[in-house]
Amino acid sequence: MELLGVSEGEVSLTPVLVVDGDTVVSAPDALAKASVKANVIGLTRGPKITGFTYKNKSNNRRRWGHRQNYATIQITGIKKG
Repeated sequence: MELLGVSEGEVSLTPVLVVDGDTVVSAPDALAKASVKANVIGLTRGPKITGFTYKNKSNNRRRWGHRQNYATIQITGIKKG
């Protein structure tokens, strides 16, 4: 999950879809009552993505790289409301 603004501790997330066996809750009014609790375990970085762009016949070359920062979470509770 992307960064949440918390390095460690408990966070509350808003669900977009709740599936419980055969029951699927996706209506906005039913999801307003639902909540998800999670603990942030730590911060980590994703794999390195590299790229290279160039323009032919103009000596225009550029190498770039990116590593996305992520928060590792553990889901502790889901309430359907």
